[in-house]
Amino acid sequence: MNMKDKVFLDSNILIYLISADVSKKEKAKILLNPDFFISTQVVAENINVCLRKLKLSKEKAFNHGEFLLSRFNVVTLEKSFFSVSFDLISKYQFSFWDSLIVASALESGCSILYTEDMQDGRVIENQLKIVNPFLL
Repeated sequence: MNMKDKVFLDSNILIYLISADVSKKEKAKILLNPDFFISTQVVAENINVCLRKLKLSKEKAFNHGEFLLSRFNVVTLEKSFFSVSFDLISKYQFSFWDSLIVASALESGCSILYTEDMQDGRVIENQLKIVNPFLL
């Protein structure tokens, strides 16, 4: 990553901030760069995991959501993101939710997407490189 790279974070990276996995939690903390981007989808997915999977209280889940909203550049899902995501599904066989994350990163002008759900090193649309930060 160089100084001009715009970085987008996937939901699965940020959920480790409240995880019991100490190693991944520490690596996720390194990515708390206020210049990085997330989308409203990322916030919603994190809150959902907090409530449903991790069984956190509403207060803790919502505090985590508020932290994400205050920490990063937050991109609101636009109508165009969905059209782009539909094309990505056809072209790259992403799941719908993954395609929406990729579309959000692309539409935000990001060149790096940190995620552990997609193939590390893959480049999408000659613009966006998929990077698993836990492999670094």
